[in-house]
Amino acid sequence: MIEMIKADGRAELNYMKLLKSRSTEVGKTVTERVSDILENVKERGDKALLEYTEKFDGKLPKYIEVPREEINNALSEADEAYVNALLNAIENISDFHNRQKQQSFINPKTNGVILGQRIRGLKRVGIYVPGGTAAYPSSVLMNAIPAKIAGVEEIVMVTPPLSDGTANKDILVAAGLCGVDRVFLLGGAQAVAALAYGTESVPQVDKIVGPGNIYVATAKKLLYGTVDIDMIAGPSEILILADETAPAKYVAADLMSQAEHDVLASAILVTTSEKLAQETVRELERQRAGLSRKDIIAKSLKDFGAIFICSSKEYAVELANAFAPEHLEVMMENPMEYIGKLDNAGSVFLGNYAPEPLGDYYAGPNHVLPTSGTARFFSPLSVDAFIKKSSYIYYTDEALRQAHDDIVLLANKEGLTAHANSIIVRYQNEK
Repeated sequence: MIEMIKADGRAELNYMKLLKSRSTEVGKTVTERVSDILENVKERGDKALLEYTEKFDGKLPKYIEVPREEINNALSEADEAYVNALLNAIENISDFHNRQKQQSFINPKTNGVILGQRIRGLKRVGIYVPGGTAAYPSSVLMNAIPAKIAGVEEIVMVTPPLSDGTANKDILVAAGLCGVDRVFLLGGAQAVAALAYGTESVPQVDKIVGPGNIYVATAKKLLYGTVDIDMIAGPSEILILADETAPAKYVAADLMSQAEHDVLASAILVTTSEKLAQETVRELERQRAGLSRKDIIAKSLKDFGAIFICSSKEYAVELANAFAPEHLEVMMENPMEYIGKLDNAGSVFLGNYAPEPLGDYYAGPNHVLPTSGTARFFSPLSVDAFIKKSSYIYYTDEALRQAHDDIVLLANKEGLTAHANSIIVRYQNEK
């Protein structure tokens, strides 16, 4: 079901090429279809939205925008245990993201120069939340909470209607608790287009965040520049770094927690223990039999899963950094000692009692993470994603006079004489 590989320098490279094949360029057909949808929504607005909603979702909802009363009713009717679980998660996520807030600053100098930076939240942000058979209320929390903390003025959420044309109540509850301002029953590339361009009903936003299928991801990619986006997410992935002290049943369970997402998901064990590798294979078989998505798990593990057996812990760490996984679990004897050694990962989970789902739902750090090796240079979604910065400069006459010669010299070196003239003109009549 899952391949065991002796790490020898070549096998790892071949496997990395295999993983990259999951994130190949979107087919021309998909891009053309999405481009047509974007253009249609841009030109025809709500009429196009309604046509696409009926075509792709099967039934037109009673309304495009969910009334505030329906959101309030979903909250009042929700299961108390579910609401409490969300509130506990919101508290943890809020506490973590509050620590990410940046401050504006002003730097007055003794010569009268004043420099500074102003930070403020974006005006309006759109959140895409899957809402059909794969509904993820946790996505509402992870996207809306940092936006609120950043000071975003208005959060607009789009989520596909259910087959009967109604909203997913669990998602409405999460939206209500997180302070989402407006909710629209729209899905697919057409919903992304509506957020980017604005329609008669849907307001134009400054940034679009949140996961979606290949059509949603392609729409975000094509619209980048018209609007800002969070990232282009690829298939989910987990890498577990483990030694002989790791319990095989934990390792197997955590590998499958990501394999169940998608047949393209990647689950990797990197270990120095051949015994653990063999025990993990047995546990995968045993535990998978009782899981609801066992067929998806089996195909994911077969096609994109692997167990690498390394000759040393040092090489195991090196290999983990090379993969730069979305989720990286460390089940080693002293997991804390690896924090400074693991440079490339979306989120790191330390010890036997920090499984990946803890990060998905509850602990506090964001679960919107870079995939497909992009953790080498991308970071998780954070408060920073929802702010913009402006710098400002004030110089006195005397301060500019002192800088005069340097600026003119640098401008002339670049052949930009009008730049130089902007400085010269202020002092050219002086004797």
